[in-house]
Amino acid sequence: MTQSRKNSLIGSALLALAAIIWGSSFVAQTTGAEHVGPFAFIAMRSLLGSVALLPVIFSMDAIKKKNKPSEYKKMTKADYKYLLMGGGACGVVLFAASSLQQLGIDGGTAPGMAAFITALYILLVPIFSVVLGKKIRPVIWGCVGVSILALYLLCVKEGGRVQMSDLYVLACAFCFAVHIMVIDKVSPRLDGVRLSSLQFFVAGVIALIPMLLMEDVTLEALKAAAPSIAYSGIMSSGIAYTLQILGQQKTEPTIATMIMSLESVFGVLTAMVVLSQVPTVRETLGCILMFAAIIVAQLPEKKNE
Repeated sequence: MTQSRKNSLIGSALLALAAIIWGSSFVAQTTGAEHVGPFAFIAMRSLLGSVALLPVIFSMDAIKKKNKPSEYKKMTKADYKYLLMGGGACGVVLFAASSLQQLGIDGGTAPGMAAFITALYILLVPIFSVVLGKKIRPVIWGCVGVSILALYLLCVKEGGRVQMSDLYVLACAFCFAVHIMVIDKVSPRLDGVRLSSLQFFVAGVIALIPMLLMEDVTLEALKAAAPSIAYSGIMSSGIAYTLQILGQQKTEPTIATMIMSLESVFGVLTAMVVLSQVPTVRETLGCILMFAAIIVAQLPEKKNE
């Protein structure tokens, strides 16, 4: 086995592990919602995630300084200013997306369904790119049509009922699409882990405001929700994000995105195992259609010979 092939397999394994952690985090969000309000959960999770990334930042700096001293550069005042602006913008959008997602889960949307509806952002990103003057491949519009059908099966219950919680999660997918576009704009000039840590911090601080104004948070409730908050903060934000960085360094972008989109599948599987939530035939068909649309949308375009 060549070294390149070995690195690719290692990268794919790291990304798959990240997808498993992200998918299972939907269950942690559901169990956490049983004890604390959505904004308390977001605040604690985000702040913990920000702190969890600090050792990663220091470790990566130390490794770069030791192994590649010629490439290691200290941040300038201009770099810090841009980091604060970029991290602040990402944090605000992340707060909106996370709040809508947690409100949906808190309102009754099953974690598996929330995972698949959230995954719609993968299709929304190229569509939003039209605003920036980018061309959209015809196959994307077909995938959008399939995803709309999938959302109908997932969100519209028998009798034409639509749960408000599902609409929250759908809105969260739009916000995550905007979040990705903001990151795409600011990340080329910034260190990814620093940007992530700062955006989690900003999102957590903002979430503290509605938490203090609207929610009655007790020490007992926080203790009961602590395992869920710790898993979502440390595992989903800290460890999984680090795995993503390491994995993407060894994997082609298209393959990396396809592997990470398995997050929605692992969300459903984890809900089935941990919470015994088995999707209906209608929901299963919606999941299959959504996943197929996501995968097809990420396949590379064939080039004419």
